[in-house]
Amino acid sequence: MKQPVSTAGPRLRALRAAFPATIPVLTGFLCLGLAYGLLMASKGYGPLWSALMSAVAFGGSMQYAAITLLTTAFDPLQAFLLSLMVNARHLFYGLSMLEKYRGLGKLRPFLIYTLCDETFSIVSSVEPPEDVERGAFCFWVSLLDYGYWVAASALGGILGGLITFNTAGMDFALTALFAVLFLEQWKKPENRPAGLIGLAAAAASRLFFGPGGMVIPAMLLILAALLGGRKRLCT
Repeated sequence: MKQPVSTAGPRLRALRAAFPATIPVLTGFLCLGLAYGLLMASKGYGPLWSALMSAVAFGGSMQYAAITLLTTAFDPLQAFLLSLMVNARHLFYGLSMLEKYRGLGKLRPFLIYTLCDETFSIVSSVEPPEDVERGAFCFWVSLLDYGYWVAASALGGILGGLITFNTAGMDFALTALFAVLFLEQWKKPENRPAGLIGLAAAAASRLFFGPGGMVIPAMLLILAALLGGRKRLCT
């Protein structure tokens, strides 16, 4: 008698291929999530709030910025502009994923919702093995990264309620992770022109607009440069 084909095989292969690629994200999110949960706890928010914020918002850098918004007088316009500036980069690299996520059916909304800097870095640069479907690979990378962040945030909130210490400087962990991701992309020579464009745009915006207003101009400069030089960058 012919045995039925198991559907667990392809999924398990995809998980086995995705997990090693996400280990650097796991270590980074562990530190970042713990720091975020500890900072939330230091402001009087318990682990449930940290986990919910991570699960619903899922925006690491904006979540750090939102701690200040939660503890001061609420200004809707300020919150909107801050969210736009901090997360504007998602608009740009999200566009580059439209083709990769095309035809993935029911998985697509989840992949779009959980797309973050670290997930983008993996799915845009790591090719799954030949026997692993790309859609399943992207799904597991997205789910694992999402789970790491939520779990680490909850753990940080729990530890923050048990341990009291000075949390000054802890938010630098986010900057350190971005630096590591940039260096990882820099290893590939084909990614270096785009990296140099980003550095030049950020430096010019910092010079002309100052530290408080540089994000949006830098993003616009990067977008214009990438669109204008897309033929050279893609060759």
